[in-house]
Amino acid sequence: MNFAEEFKHTLFEINEKTFTESSLAAFEYQYKACDIYKSYCNYLHKSPATVKNLTDIPFIPIEFFKNHAIKSGNWKEKKIFKSSGTTSTTRSQHFIRDIDHYHRVARHTFQEKIGQLSEFKIFAVLPSYQEQGDSSLISMVDNFMNYSHSASNYFLNQDWDDLLNQAGKKLVIGVSYALLDIAAQRPSSSNLTVVETGGMKGRRKEITRYELHSELKEGFKVNEVWSEYGMTELQSQAYGKNGAFEFPKWAKCIIRDINDPFSFQKEGKTGGINIIDLANIDTCCFIETKDLGRIVSNGFEVLGRFDNSDIRGCNLMI
Repeated sequence: MNFAEEFKHTLFEINEKTFTESSLAAFEYQYKACDIYKSYCNYLHKSPATVKNLTDIPFIPIEFFKNHAIKSGNWKEKKIFKSSGTTSTTRSQHFIRDIDHYHRVARHTFQEKIGQLSEFKIFAVLPSYQEQGDSSLISMVDNFMNYSHSASNYFLNQDWDDLLNQAGKKLVIGVSYALLDIAAQRPSSSNLTVVETGGMKGRRKEITRYELHSELKEGFKVNEVWSEYGMTELQSQAYGKNGAFEFPKWAKCIIRDINDPFSFQKEGKTGGINIIDLANIDTCCFIETKDLGRIVSNGFEVLGRFDNSDIRGCNLMI
């Protein structure tokens, strides 16, 4: 078993005490195994000899996924996930060596944060992602349905009163504009969990996450709404309620200074979101995103996008 396979085998055992050690081991491996990442690190005069803590690690700009096949090691991909976008934009591509690993990570995270998949009937409302294809979100939800109630499926123009009044636990997961369309119908519901994945996709005016959740709670008659934060370039997801997200123990959000990408902010200060996702051991674990956010006591908040960066649908309300 090579380093990456051993690393994936022990991923769920990573905790707060071992996170830094695991991250440094992943950095050393990817510095040697990923030519593009190594070239970027060398340009910054960074190497395993000079990187001694998390804030020393170079984070690769997320735009690299648009123009390069980011791989650590020499292997043939089983799947290529592509970001949402339009015909006028270059879509990011994430080459996936082990699709079962991606699904295991997604299931583990969901069940740790929200509940056992076997207990839910899943009603997915993700029309724009189904239309574009090659979506990591669709792959995740498809896999969730394999482990959930047999009534789980994708829906759009349905009788939501009938669906949401069925016996048992129900989960509606969907893109924001579609969930708002359903919420406006004020469907009757019971024993319901709502998960929004962000994204107006140009179908509605952008609103804050607080406004979105207020409308969804009123329309679906629920006391809370979950948010999912994920992206094509990651294999882990963060979930949260009331505006704050939390990653599983093998992933971490770090906030960089807006004016100095190699300087990092303390709790409560706004900056660019960098993510360490150790589930990305086959590609690159250290991602510099174009999202703005801040660390808070119960996780991290996503506040917007950098000017002139792509507006991407699955993770953000501006």
